[in-house]
Amino acid sequence: MDKLFTHLASVTSKIAGRPWTFMACLGIVILWAVSGPIFKFNETWQLVINTGTTIITFLMVFLIQNTQNRDSAAIHAKIDELLHAVRSADERFIGIERLTDKELDVILQEVEGRAQRLHKQGLPRVATRAEDARADAKAAEKGKGSQAARKPRGKA
Repeated sequence: MDKLFTHLASVTSKIAGRPWTFMACLGIVILWAVSGPIFKFNETWQLVINTGTTIITFLMVFLIQNTQNRDSAAIHAKIDELLHAVRSADERFIGIERLTDKELDVILQEVEGRAQRLHKQGLPRVATRAEDARADAKAAEKGKGSQAARKPRGKA
């Protein structure tokens, strides 16, 4: 059931975001408006567009929310992996999307304060994992294979 709904939500979201979908909906609205004089702008004529748009809007809210939830979860997983992979990253940030608003505000104030201090001092350059690996390899060559220099840094 979950896979079916996920597939349906993904396909619907992709279709809804296409230009031709907008043009088709615009065409329906234009046809409805042009048909007004034919139906003498009666209540049934108005009810058709009102009911149709209400039902579509109601269903789209849930499909769009599902798509947003999945996208958000995927982005968080990717960011968490990047935080874990970067040596200088503060791994306390992994999973903070589950914190309360107050807890997030405390962390935000801490990060903003740290950023302001760093800007005043001049931003330090942060090494990438590839640069760290090259530095480790050079240290291993200098140390003639000492255990400390060869110790690989793996994920915790």
